[in-house]
Amino acid sequence: MNQTRHDWTKEEILAIYNKPLMELLYEAATVHRQFHDPNTVQVSTLLSIKTGGCPEDCGYCPQAARYHTDIEGNDLMSVQQVKAQALRAKASGSSRVCMGAAWRNVKDGPEFDQVLEMVRTINKLDMEVCCTLGMVTENQAKRLAEAGLYAYNHNLDTSEEYYKEVISTRGYEDRLQTIENVRKTNVTVCSGGIIGMGENVEDRAGMLVALSTLNPQPESVPINALVAVEGTPMEDQKPVEIWEMIRMVATTRIVMPQTQVRLSAGRTEMTREGQAMCFFAGANSIFAGDKLLTTPNPDVNEDMEMFKQLGLNPQKAFVKAPQPQTVEAADSEYAPLGEKPKWSRPGHVIERNEAAKGKGVVTKS
Repeated sequence: MNQTRHDWTKEEILAIYNKPLMELLYEAATVHRQFHDPNTVQVSTLLSIKTGGCPEDCGYCPQAARYHTDIEGNDLMSVQQVKAQALRAKASGSSRVCMGAAWRNVKDGPEFDQVLEMVRTINKLDMEVCCTLGMVTENQAKRLAEAGLYAYNHNLDTSEEYYKEVISTRGYEDRLQTIENVRKTNVTVCSGGIIGMGENVEDRAGMLVALSTLNPQPESVPINALVAVEGTPMEDQKPVEIWEMIRMVATTRIVMPQTQVRLSAGRTEMTREGQAMCFFAGANSIFAGDKLLTTPNPDVNEDMEMFKQLGLNPQKAFVKAPQPQTVEAADSEYAPLGEKPKWSRPGHVIERNEAAKGKGVVTKS
């Protein structure tokens, strides 16, 4: 029996990643069947509730205010708009709505209160609610839990070493601290990363070490293939090969046997055969809907057609953890503390990020 371990080393993970592919697939599929129904896939819908204008400098992200991309910024959506989108998602087979806001960190105030109301509203639709809002304090995590939040997403993105080549406006320890704050509640943790940002295989293994040594391990791990967006510092990165994606999914499955491994960004570049191999290798969650925050994603009907061909069924809500109770705002135990936490700003210079800032600026002659 493959027990969950929290002491994986980079060398062990590299040895798994580099196995002959058929052996790797067989091992991953065997582990997958011990802990999961191989014909069930959890379907999440990702909703950008506040788009663009982010102060961070993540090299992969078109929502960073400093880069010149054609992303249209939007203010925070209303609770009614979010409810309508959630009902659409539920009708198309999603069991979870993940709401993303392009913030560096959560700030107490009317906008956060509005997000809490969105959480209450979606939980009452008997859907799992996930949020990705940047860094959160322990008190903010408790307020989200009280509203009925099921999962909080905060990706590590890559290894601690390579992180410095991607982002200069926040530190890796901030990511880990946010996950720790969420762990002080009953909210499940969703944390993964992106491959194809110029990192090497050691960095991919390093990210899996960081995730697998968390105790408990994240309940959900999204594996994203970089979608290179024009105007971002990573616009010229070559697309990830499907074999790299399959190896990454399989390795994640082996080192985190009970986790739901989500096939996330980059699916538009994958054939159905490629996606089928990822499911065989242990992926058992996808993002559905025509957009992932700002990048394209396969159409929901295409996904349902693929599920039919492969004999896959969408997972029902609250199979892995019970539905949280929603506490109304008026009965809330936790008041906003108006905290001003000192999240780090490492402030080193990443040359490709600086170069992207200068592109698209029209200078008058």
